[in-house]
Amino acid sequence: QVDFVESGGGLVQAGGSLRLSCAASGATFSTKTMGWYRQVPGKQGEYVATITDGGRTNYTDSVKDRATISRDSATNTVYLVLNSLRPEDTAVYYCTLLNILSRTYWGQGTQVTVSS
Repeated sequence: QVDFVESGGGLVQAGGSLRLSCAASGATFSTKTMGWYRQVPGKQGEYVATITDGGRTNYTDSVKDRATISRDSATNTVYLVLNSLRPEDTAVYYCTLLNILSRTYWGQGTQVTVSS
């Protein structure tokens, strides 16, 4: 069982920035990759960014030049900074944790709304 505490979502104006945080606790000893996934109702969700235990990062194309994901492995906390926000970034953002057994755990989600 993994528990998550997510924070940092909210209403932001277009062009602004936000920082999402997610602290995982519980069965995190076998963590492989952490990341952020976003979902808009009625649309296909997508991984925004991921970071491995070795620090390798990956970003979806739409945020590649605007996002930075980072991780504190000592506290199992993952951060996502997203700059130059656009209305199309509006979504529920979910923290994810993939362990070495290829099981994915999901946070409860935090709403990000970008106003134009």
